[in-house]
Amino acid sequence: MAVLMLMAALLASCSRQANDSHELTFWTVGREGEAVAKLIPDFEREHPGVHVKLQQLPLTAAHQKLLTAVAGGSTPDLTQLGNTWIPELAALDALEPLQVRVERSHTVQQADYFPSIWATNLIDGTLYGVPWYVDTRLLFYRKDLLRQAGFDTPPRDWTQWRHMLAALSPAQRRGYGILLPTNEFEQLLALALQQDEPLLRDNNRYGNFRSAGFKRALTFYVETFKLHQAPMISNVEAGNPWTEFGRGVYAFYLSGPWNIGEFRQRLPAAQQDDWSTAPLPGPEGPGASNAGGSSLVIFRRSPHKEAAWQLVEFLSRPAVQQRFYDLLGDMPPRRSSWEGGALHDDPKARAFRDQLERVKPTPPIPEWERIVTEMQLVAAQAVAGQLTVDQAAVEIDRRADGILEKRRWMLDRQGRSR
Repeated sequence: MAVLMLMAALLASCSRQANDSHELTFWTVGREGEAVAKLIPDFEREHPGVHVKLQQLPLTAAHQKLLTAVAGGSTPDLTQLGNTWIPELAALDALEPLQVRVERSHTVQQADYFPSIWATNLIDGTLYGVPWYVDTRLLFYRKDLLRQAGFDTPPRDWTQWRHMLAALSPAQRRGYGILLPTNEFEQLLALALQQDEPLLRDNNRYGNFRSAGFKRALTFYVETFKLHQAPMISNVEAGNPWTEFGRGVYAFYLSGPWNIGEFRQRLPAAQQDDWSTAPLPGPEGPGASNAGGSSLVIFRRSPHKEAAWQLVEFLSRPAVQQRFYDLLGDMPPRRSSWEGGALHDDPKARAFRDQLERVKPTPPIPEWERIVTEMQLVAAQAVAGQLTVDQAAVEIDRRADGILEKRRWMLDRQGRSR
């Protein structure tokens, strides 16, 4: 009898272990999957009943893959999600709200996150994601070229910046003050976010590109080309921007944190002290920039929400975020994650830490990426002299209003049904 009881206990224990053990599916996008794969073994050691199955999605196919999974009911347990994609998946009711879990968490502390980065995960007051890493744009600049032109520090406002661009763009130098590829929207978007007026109005029902603030930003942008302080070329025509930056063809380059590593790898050792980074200048002083990056979200259909949240908490630890930066260069969204490790001692990362206190989220609607693409297409026409600034602003509003037509219809219908 004792032997039978012992066997029954062992069988029950094995059954419990089998029930407690499960596979957690985690989708990542691009190079993040390679880095996080090196962090997962520590998580699995802490949670021996959980095995994480990573799937890396190519960036070009990730959006469609996610939408197909939602439509087919085949979503993973959790995924990395660009913060401009969160409104779309939230609108499809595919994401698990996370506020209650955050309030119970000893790891995820909202007050420790850069506020505007956290805000990108809030849709109509509901939290759907936890920021994983951040992306914003600021200035990479040639310190030596600025010194030669008589400037000891980078610009703090648009007036100083314009003076520097003029001094760095003389015809005899055969160079330009800055590279602003005409097919990239991020540069104009950053200038527009520095204005007081929102980019959309009336509860994001209509474009607000005819506002005085946006036209001010567009004017500064267009004049940079008209004054020959930036070449009128796309990023394809620009070729290798790192080499051209090293050759002094451009003194300023408006880009993101990944380029710290690129410039360190691509420029010779003798030039490493010739360049640095600086927060974006604004119209009247230090300016805002975009609040970009990726967050971690859990899908509503996940049968393993608790384990998925444990992985979110693990990847949110400051020490783990510091390791993630060391592996990939993706910057953490928490202030405490900047207090130690390589980030704390890196002078070229310091400007990003400063800029992250002055970032702004873009409108939290699924249509935003289409709108900002149209914004840049019209802006390129203004740069080419085909439209005035006023005409361009009207045209961007017209295109935005067309894209938002369905949104207005849905919001009006919701209002009538109440």
